[in-house]
Amino acid sequence: MSFLSLQDQFDNLEKHTQWGIEFVEKYTKFVKERSEIETNYAKQIRNLSKKYQPKKNSREEEESKYTFCRAFLMTLNELNDYAGQHEVIAENLTSQIITELTRYLQDLKTERKSHFHDGRKAQQHIESSWKQLEASKRRFERDCKEADRAQQYFEKMDADINVTKADVEKARQQAQMRHQMASDSKSDYSSYLQKFNQEQNDHYYTIIPNIFQKLQDMEEKRIERLGVCMKTFSEVDRQVLPIVGQCLDGMTKAAESIEPKTDSKQVVESYKSGFEPPGDVEFEDYGQAMKRTVSENSLSNAREGKEKPTSKSKGKLWPFIKNKNKGSGPEDFSHLPPEQRRKKLQGKIDELNKDIQKEMDQRDALTKMKDVYVKNPQMGDPASVDPRLSEISQNIEKLQSEVQKFEGWLAEVEERMPSKSDTHRRSGFYETQNSTTVSNNCAQDRERPLSSPDGSYTEEQNSEIQVKANPNPTSTTPEFDDEFDDEETLPTIGTCKALYPFEGHNEGTIAVAEGELLYVIEEDKGDGWTRVRRNEDEEGYVPTSYIEVLLETNAKGAMTYI
Repeated sequence: MSFLSLQDQFDNLEKHTQWGIEFVEKYTKFVKERSEIETNYAKQIRNLSKKYQPKKNSREEEESKYTFCRAFLMTLNELNDYAGQHEVIAENLTSQIITELTRYLQDLKTERKSHFHDGRKAQQHIESSWKQLEASKRRFERDCKEADRAQQYFEKMDADINVTKADVEKARQQAQMRHQMASDSKSDYSSYLQKFNQEQNDHYYTIIPNIFQKLQDMEEKRIERLGVCMKTFSEVDRQVLPIVGQCLDGMTKAAESIEPKTDSKQVVESYKSGFEPPGDVEFEDYGQAMKRTVSENSLSNAREGKEKPTSKSKGKLWPFIKNKNKGSGPEDFSHLPPEQRRKKLQGKIDELNKDIQKEMDQRDALTKMKDVYVKNPQMGDPASVDPRLSEISQNIEKLQSEVQKFEGWLAEVEERMPSKSDTHRRSGFYETQNSTTVSNNCAQDRERPLSSPDGSYTEEQNSEIQVKANPNPTSTTPEFDDEFDDEETLPTIGTCKALYPFEGHNEGTIAVAEGELLYVIEEDKGDGWTRVRRNEDEEGYVPTSYIEVLLETNAKGAMTYI
């Protein structure tokens, strides 16, 4: 069916198309509210996940040892990703439906207004032509009547013998004039009629059909666009279902990873004191009077024994003894049971070793920087590094002293424990370290550090650690370019990401922020420094251990060393 059959329903068609636009606006509002619901839901889910995330304290660290706590953490992480998919739904609804329909509505209103404006204009034109035709018709009718009256008056005057000849001639001329006017009106009427018929034919068979066809096309496109949006409405949800399924699978996998036996074992490991069960209580016979005195002496001896408790017996209530030392306790953790004390001491030693490794990384980097300054004075003053090197050396000595102190306490605990376990210790970790002043002018060779500048262990934490001092302090290291400022701009050979912040106070270096992306223009030549560029005017050296370098495969093999 075509809208051509509705030519006489112009007003109703106008109302219908207006209702269609209002329906599009209503659907747009519906999708917008759905998007807001998804956004708020995602926000609430994220807040819920964040609320129950473990806090950075010792209690939460202890809980992370249990499989059910780790499973709960994995569930929270998956829930956070699940919330992200609802944010994706909201974003896609906004970009693919709301934004598109809002833009389309503006075009639709403009197009509808144009079509109905053309229709009204055509209607006004045909009505104007009809009015002109009616006016010419009435004028022709009036002139004809006037001509008939003039002709009758002439004939009457001509038949009257009492009328002068001049009056008769005047009546004749008046009748001729009226006939001429009627003839002209007839011509005008005929012309207007022919013109109106042509315009009416164009109006009803060309102009109006074209306008109605455009309105029909516009209406069908509107309906089609609504259908596409409704399909997109479902596809937006369907697109995230695979990832939502992965999140749910992750939650299921987390639940299946819970191991009650492992958690029970962890409870034993966490709270095992290392004490032996108490021995049998000896029988004291009070029934014989002659042994009463001896028994009393035994009781007194028992009291004295209580003042000097042995490691074997605490009395028969030993299983229910409570630990009254709930505070931080002394530095050597002597308030704890042997097994717990051993774990605390070992953890303290590991923490100090990490701090030592961090200080040594800084010392090695500054030593190499100083060596570069010595060989390239234009890059910086070597003496500017000495105060910091001296401070780091003192820090290392203090930390090593602390390690020795805690290792002594650890050895004492292990000797007193009833059965020694094969505890993994790194005693003597830094006993081979040379504590000589690090203000010399050479760069020391060392193995790749097992900890990052922030003191956290890398994946090589459990391997045996051994740091060696450079046996040849006069060994040479690759130099920086002698013409740092005068050389041509080097091409980019890759990119890098700053793992840690670097202040870059010394000349020739560049300050970087953690997570910052930079361009690599020169690889580490073995001296622990990599040359990077931030933009066309900012470039310099940063410690290689502070960045993660990604070199381009085609550029790495084509590098030219200067």
